[in-house]
Amino acid sequence: MINELSLEDRDTVQQIWGLQHMAYPLEAELIGFTDIPPLLDTFDTIRTSGETFFGYINDEGELIGAIAVEAEEAQVTISRMMVHPGHFRKGIAGTLIRHVLETYHKAPMFTVSTGTRNTPAVTLYEKFGFVKDHVFEVAPGVELTEFHLRIQ
Repeated sequence: MINELSLEDRDTVQQIWGLQHMAYPLEAELIGFTDIPPLLDTFDTIRTSGETFFGYINDEGELIGAIAVEAEEAQVTISRMMVHPGHFRKGIAGTLIRHVLETYHKAPMFTVSTGTRNTPAVTLYEKFGFVKDHVFEVAPGVELTEFHLRIQ
């Protein structure tokens, strides 16, 4: 089940922080860069991020996936995507993306960035119709690719 997560709830923020610190080290390894922003987050930076978080809650009530967005009038930016490593390849990330696309169905454009070498994420976003817009270097030898999905 997918629910909007309240950043006012301390336990929820702690669960998001914990999930990030399980999921993002794997992306850091894939792209060869350990200083990715989610790994530098604290409880307070998540709580005050201004992002809207949606969580995938399993039948046992555990947060096993989450997606965060920054919604503006002209576009919705997917700012975070994380899935518990024990639940990879079960369709959770796709379900979260679908939820965001449905929730913000009136948005004219969606944007997401991921490490260029993060092949699983690149493949997932392309599966949903996101198209590579540009690549930029965030550190020596570390590139991110920004994808756009324009809604007609």
